[in-house]
Amino acid sequence: MITRVAEGELRVARELHDFVRLEALPGTGLDERGFWSGAAEMVGDLRPGLNALLQERVAIQAALDVYNSDQNLPKQGGGYEAFLRSIEYVVPEPEDFEITTTRVDQEISSQPGPQLVVPLLNARFATNAANARWGSLYDALYGTDAVPESGRLARSRGYNPARGDEVIGRGRRFLDEIFPLTVGSHRSATSYEVGAAGLVVHQGEEVTVLQRPEAFIGYIGPREGPSSVVLVHHGLHVILEFDRGHQIGARDAAGICDIVVEAAVTAIMDLEDSVAAVDASDKVRGYRNWLGLMQGTLTAEVVKKDASFTRRLHADRVFRTTSGGVTTLKGTALLMVRHVGHHMTTDSILDSQGNEVPEGIVDALITAVCGLHDLRGPRAGSNSRVGSIYVVKPKMHGPKEVAFACELLRRTEQLLGLEACTIKIGIMDEERRTSANLKACIHAASDRVAFINTGFLDRTGDEIHSSLLAGPMVRKAAMKRQPWMREYETQNVSIGLSCGFRGRAQIGKGMWPAPDNMAEMLEQKVSHPLSGASCAWVPSPTAATLHALHYHAVDVLTHQAELARPSRHRNLAQLLTVPLGNPDQWTSEQRSAEIDNNIQGILGYAVRWVNDGVGCSKVPDIDGTPLMEDRATCRISSQIVANWLQHGVVDTEQVEDSLRRMALVVDAQNADQPAYQPMAPSYDGSAFLAARELVMSAAEQPCGYTELVLRRWRRIQKRAIPAKPP
Repeated sequence: MITRVAEGELRVARELHDFVRLEALPGTGLDERGFWSGAAEMVGDLRPGLNALLQERVAIQAALDVYNSDQNLPKQGGGYEAFLRSIEYVVPEPEDFEITTTRVDQEISSQPGPQLVVPLLNARFATNAANARWGSLYDALYGTDAVPESGRLARSRGYNPARGDEVIGRGRRFLDEIFPLTVGSHRSATSYEVGAAGLVVHQGEEVTVLQRPEAFIGYIGPREGPSSVVLVHHGLHVILEFDRGHQIGARDAAGICDIVVEAAVTAIMDLEDSVAAVDASDKVRGYRNWLGLMQGTLTAEVVKKDASFTRRLHADRVFRTTSGGVTTLKGTALLMVRHVGHHMTTDSILDSQGNEVPEGIVDALITAVCGLHDLRGPRAGSNSRVGSIYVVKPKMHGPKEVAFACELLRRTEQLLGLEACTIKIGIMDEERRTSANLKACIHAASDRVAFINTGFLDRTGDEIHSSLLAGPMVRKAAMKRQPWMREYETQNVSIGLSCGFRGRAQIGKGMWPAPDNMAEMLEQKVSHPLSGASCAWVPSPTAATLHALHYHAVDVLTHQAELARPSRHRNLAQLLTVPLGNPDQWTSEQRSAEIDNNIQGILGYAVRWVNDGVGCSKVPDIDGTPLMEDRATCRISSQIVANWLQHGVVDTEQVEDSLRRMALVVDAQNADQPAYQPMAPSYDGSAFLAARELVMSAAEQPCGYTELVLRRWRRIQKRAIPAKPP
């Protein structure tokens, strides 16, 4: 039973109330009674409008279902677009404009680079992500398949000198490509020193300098033998570290022991798809970690083999300049926080009738209060140097929902005494109605928008659900080759640039899903900066370090300037082309494989979500390849199965059989986990039943979302788990 504290019309869970009173509010100058009174007023004022927007979603989907079930869609063409305009699925596009967002940190406005997204409930992940601004290139190459792992280069229990030499060689090639010398190569360097005019490189008896002397900006240690040298290229910094007593430096002619690259310049701390936050206790854990990040005090206890240590946020890096001054480089990524979608409610606060209040309102209020600690007091500016708070808002359907989010942030600013537009918004372009109206969505937030991105996973889930009755969809692997996908990825950049994002806001791209496949990532993910995107999501600090190389290879800001002239005309008809497949071309084996693949993924994800409260992790696919799974991937899989059931591509008996067979596969994949609870042979545990419901009720779930089902089963599971002794 949750103990609650009455605050006017609200009934606040004691755990959340204590957190706000004892941890979040002190030091902000805010009055506790005034805060809760204002919160109650906001809930009362904003909930009717929010409910109307959610009802509009229902009405639009109902109209789509009628249209699609009447077999109109195969005709498509102009009639389909006219229909979508008639139900205000597509709205008039505004005249050309440019955003007016001000006070945006350079990491977002003008410093392209990798972006991490991590579950905020995990303090270790959050600390690692914040610290991932800087990463060892040597470690990232040595410890992944970015360097071949067979033969003489294979990783071994101890240090493999041959592999190490290969890593060092690749590091030198990187330096030659990005920081070339006037004569010779970094491979021939025997020492580095700081001269009157900049960096001097010795190659035995020969002396040379950088072709671009301005790339050198600072150093640590004596000029004749620095311990660190800082270079910059495309706005990203690279640090050469020297130590001839180090295992690596001792083998290096110049004494270089590492090349440290500026990697995750921004990171999104997630309260949404990557977390399993189902009650007040979970929410407070996330809020407390966000507060620690804003105060600069977050720590995490780490145990590795037989050693343990406390991980803390990195301090800024201070270097001397040739003129005798100092230059300071930020030690941590610029942090943003992602709230839940408009449709979610939370039992952390109830109204006077006992109803859960909108969770997005609670997220806005509490994370902004925590954010005040970065705006005021002794640690002001630890995150944002310009005094802004950055919120990413997911799962919005069209410009009216964006406008509502902006009104929520405006009311939050008003309550907390903040200047207008202190809280910036990131628009997740991941729902079909948003991408069809992206320019209008940006216009609705034109004075505070700081981020847009594409999210293939959720966007595909909505693509399937919104046209569920139109016909059987193509198989999951074919989705990225569909016309809508190409237009979606292209127009996101094009519209962002036409609205003045260059030098003012981020344009992002989606996640690399295979965290162990770094060689493949290095080969493919350069496409994101080449598309004109200023950031792209990566699944780990190591991936951020390697993806940073792409932003040295591509001058994104210059590329954006080229892409913006002339403005590209978008192809709305292509964006709205529904990805219908032809089941007559699929064999029974192909149908079975598609269903097994999707159901195995659902089961593998649900068993960790429901039983362990893990919202995002590496989950082996049906072939055993670890993939990053979150609710977005689960949404796609459940919608494909629901769509094929709807159109008779497979039947219920086949799906039920797959659920049981794939449960055995997932059980085997997790057999080495000591606390793992097998789903077979009883098939009656919370995790299995949750996965089954995700499949069988997918067509009825609002917008095809998975969180309502997962949350309910996780709550059931938590109630069944004996409480830990104090």
